[in-house]
Amino acid sequence: MGKQVTPNLTMVSEFILLGLSSHPETQLTLFVIFLPIYLLTIAGNILIMVTILHDRRLHTPMYFFLTNLSFIDVCHSSVTVPKMLADFLSTEKTISFGGCLAQMFFLHLFACTEIFLLTVMAYDRYVAICKPMQYLTIMNHKVCLLLAGAVWLGGAIHSFSLTGMTINLPYCGSREIDNFFCDVPPVVKLACTDTYVIEVLIVSNSGFFSMVCFVVLVGSYGVILVSLRNRISTGRRKALSTCAAHLTVVTLFLGHCIFIYSRPSTSFSEDKVVSVFFTAITPLLNPIIYTLRNEDMKRALCKLVGRKVHEEEK
Repeated sequence: MGKQVTPNLTMVSEFILLGLSSHPETQLTLFVIFLPIYLLTIAGNILIMVTILHDRRLHTPMYFFLTNLSFIDVCHSSVTVPKMLADFLSTEKTISFGGCLAQMFFLHLFACTEIFLLTVMAYDRYVAICKPMQYLTIMNHKVCLLLAGAVWLGGAIHSFSLTGMTINLPYCGSREIDNFFCDVPPVVKLACTDTYVIEVLIVSNSGFFSMVCFVVLVGSYGVILVSLRNRISTGRRKALSTCAAHLTVVTLFLGHCIFIYSRPSTSFSEDKVVSVFFTAITPLLNPIIYTLRNEDMKRALCKLVGRKVHEEEK
């Protein structure tokens, strides 16, 4: 049966985040683990952006989109991880209603924008590998800017729609969110009204959408891999390395979205672990994946570090 609004109850002004653990010793251990992970995430992604902006040879469509990806990862991680770290050291793990809505909005803004961006990056690799002679004509500067704008616009529309549905629900009962951040499915469960329609919309807006994007992306890279069969070994090796890096990021990122948003009304014990990986670990893996598997990035990083050392010696 759906939940019905109960009259004469005070509306919720803040929520309680149950977090990853209720044991002080465990929370301190988690703080020691996730603080360096967050700092490395910020430093790694900023280093990628600085390296690409610094090296003119990397001023290509692929690295333009990679700069956007690094920026999104910095923002995406910063939406949830600082609050999680602060709560590890706090006895009162509360978040205001407005703060909760803001966290949900920016979480879905950056997450959905990243999904769109990964799709654009797959298209960029398809054109570069399958139509190399037309690549710079198709992926010119204007097209790249338009695609980047469309990616952010799509993320904003998605986020506004989900947050809009959530903000209009009445919350007058439980205040406890069984997670370390505010997300749409666990918050919607706290509404004191029938949320069946909202849950169906969440599945269609996030879960089904993520699954379709994943299938499209895997299919795109499948076409690319087939086209690589007739390439010479050196070019094929470089293209395979790039596609493998992209596929790894796609699988890690969209895997979470499919797992969480394909069944919003049901909670699993693994949800928190998957959410930690999604918000804290994946943004750190992206710079590692794209630098360690990319010779151009490694050369640019060495050049940047070498120049800084040379300037300091002077």
